[in-house]
Amino acid sequence: MLAEIITIGDEILIGQIVDTNSAWIAKEFNLLGISIHQITSVSDDREHIKEAVTKALATHDLVLITGGLGPTKDDITKQVLTELFKTTLVLDEIAFQNIKSIFVKRGFEILESNIAQAMLPENCTPLYNTCGTAPGMWFDINHKVVVSMPGVPYEMKAMMQLDVLPRLKNMFTFPVINHCTLQTSGVGESFLAEKIKAVEARLPSHIKLAYLPSIGMVRLRLTGKGSDEQQLAQEIEDFKNELKDELGSIIFAEGDISLAEHVCELLKAKKKTLALAESCTGGFVSSLIVQIPGCSECFMGSTVTYSYDAKEKELGVKHETLSKFGAVSEECVDEMLQGVIRKYHTDCAIAISGIAGPDGGTQDKPVGTIYIGIMVNGKKIIKRYQFEKHRVRNIERAAMAALNMLRMALEQSGI
Repeated sequence: MLAEIITIGDEILIGQIVDTNSAWIAKEFNLLGISIHQITSVSDDREHIKEAVTKALATHDLVLITGGLGPTKDDITKQVLTELFKTTLVLDEIAFQNIKSIFVKRGFEILESNIAQAMLPENCTPLYNTCGTAPGMWFDINHKVVVSMPGVPYEMKAMMQLDVLPRLKNMFTFPVINHCTLQTSGVGESFLAEKIKAVEARLPSHIKLAYLPSIGMVRLRLTGKGSDEQQLAQEIEDFKNELKDELGSIIFAEGDISLAEHVCELLKAKKKTLALAESCTGGFVSSLIVQIPGCSECFMGSTVTYSYDAKEKELGVKHETLSKFGAVSEECVDEMLQGVIRKYHTDCAIAISGIAGPDGGTQDKPVGTIYIGIMVNGKKIIKRYQFEKHRVRNIERAAMAALNMLRMALEQSGI
């Protein structure tokens, strides 16, 4: 089954909002075994919408439309579909009562434009909205399916989960699909591709390997499609193990888990505590950690010491060290580690100091120079990294590098 997603709205085309609906739908369809062949965004224009839907139906079995179902004049999706599918609008009593109850509950007067939302094409199957006023529509057109849903993300998601996906599962038989994700950190996409090219060359046509890079990480996703669930699961398991054998400690986890989450799990499993001393990252590493539920079990606190004065007062970095070597130095980070361990009495620590940019660099220490130190049970590692001139990326890359350094130290035997 080939599908196309059509998103409607001028606000998408002018960059006022980001189309997150398509990404969410595509992810759900991928899990189901439906192939998204094309994603199209169109303006709030009658002819533009009609042309997009007509072209989509010519080459796809399933067309999903989001947007253009609101109560205002630019919400014309329903009118276009009514005209395109040669039908008329009729009042749907269930949709009307839903709209009425929402307005009564809020203490608002129901308007003609809202009542008009309950007028639906006679030949559609209504998809009732559990989170808003605009109902969706399901059309069966010459053995093809067209689904029109609201553009508001939480309304669309509820309609998909409660109605659209169950209907599709009941109507069609989809192939068995099996996913496996391996999380890697510390190396780039090209290094990984070279390292595992022999494994990738042995993949059969029904199993694909995708590289999904982000700052400091690359996800490797194996996706297999077939008819025999048990056989496919075994094939995916075998190739996963081959990748793990080739990459070793470069892989830090299976599944969709963040590096910060994995580090927290390691700390808790080993009954270790952590504190941070951040300079150029300004608390970014700490913010990644505190997003993890249960982190209070292992994370004791952090100190952002951006200035020389703060480093001296909060962490006890010697004035002589700063004068002689500067804040961006191995010597400074060493003393930051010692200071934050003293301050929070933890087993582990991370300290970061650098030049995030876009200016402030020197010939010896250009923009992107960042020193990262970790300490685990008195064992210390300090590394100098040379990143780029982009401030935000430097902060993100430093954070991921720091977490990866701690991760690798915690995974070593005997710690």
